[in-house]
Amino acid sequence: MTQILTAADYRDPARRLVEPGVWDFIEGGAEDERTVAANLRAFDRVRLRPRVLAGVSEVDTAVSLFGREYTTPIGVAPVAYQRLIDADGEVATAKGAGAAGALFVVAMFASRTIEDIAAASSSGLWLQLYWLRRRDVLQSMAERAEAAGYDAIVLTVDVPRMGRRWRDMRNGFTIGGDVAAVNIEAGVMAAAHERDEGSSAVARHTAATFDPGLAWSDLAWLRGRTRLPLVLKGILTAEDAALAVAHGADAIVVSNHGGRQLDGAVASLDALAEVVDAVGGAIPVLLDGGVRRGADALAALALGARMVLLGRPPLWGLAAEGAEGVAGVLRCATDELAHAMALAGRASLADLDRTVVRNQPTGGEA
Repeated sequence: MTQILTAADYRDPARRLVEPGVWDFIEGGAEDERTVAANLRAFDRVRLRPRVLAGVSEVDTAVSLFGREYTTPIGVAPVAYQRLIDADGEVATAKGAGAAGALFVVAMFASRTIEDIAAASSSGLWLQLYWLRRRDVLQSMAERAEAAGYDAIVLTVDVPRMGRRWRDMRNGFTIGGDVAAVNIEAGVMAAAHERDEGSSAVARHTAATFDPGLAWSDLAWLRGRTRLPLVLKGILTAEDAALAVAHGADAIVVSNHGGRQLDGAVASLDALAEVVDAVGGAIPVLLDGGVRRGADALAALALGARMVLLGRPPLWGLAAEGAEGVAGVLRCATDELAHAMALAGRASLADLDRTVVRNQPTGGEA
């Protein structure tokens, strides 16, 4: 393998090891993938403002959320069916995140049981849920997460219907082999395993099982069935951020689903300041979408994020080197963050504010 210096160094080895249709499922986005590209361009436009003679001899990247301290503010976003790329799947990811002292948000459609994932973890875990028509499934998952020691429930709110992911449609992508969403009864997941050329089985499953009528008033039902904090993932506007606070959310993840939902949606980073201002410090704000290096994390943290989550890069590490690869991705990004913080003259995350960055939009893009 090429010498590993950055998280991106895991990408090419991973691509050689992952089946092409699965690779498209991981890397692809909605339609023309404009928002996938916009997430990356948003960070490219940011310019950092170094400070000198700041006396920063040591840097502390620790952060606390919901009573748990993490070594790094760079965590792992929820991605389903990780056994498609590694035999140990989410168990390996949990081990890698734990070794790096990072948060791991476990997907509802994980291919290992949430209990096995918890047993493998030495750091914090949150459980991500989609709002299914079957509310008994939601309740069961929330109860199991609480019993297994998870620290929060993350409700993904930006999928009333699945984005049109043309790569998956052209590939007739189907969850195959012995990989399955093992935490949910097989009947609920059946459509994800039924191949139909020219369409995505995952999209058909979403249409059949997700409740598109989810509204703000429904959140009270879930709040009444778990003592865990409730995090809403998929917020991109000040209006929805204010409503999240008003309806009792305990945190927000600014996210466009990695560019996999509405193609042409605003980049996560470009939405961050608006959401942070709307929240006004009432609850923590996290971000995912386009973070590829420590300097990206620095920009998001300076603009008000408490933590950033990586989606695709940990999967590159998982495919290339299993748990060690996941840990390697997170350590590379955290080392880069600490380096950038030192050169910006900031010794801890508490020292970060918007004076760290200066945005330089190009091409008239907002």
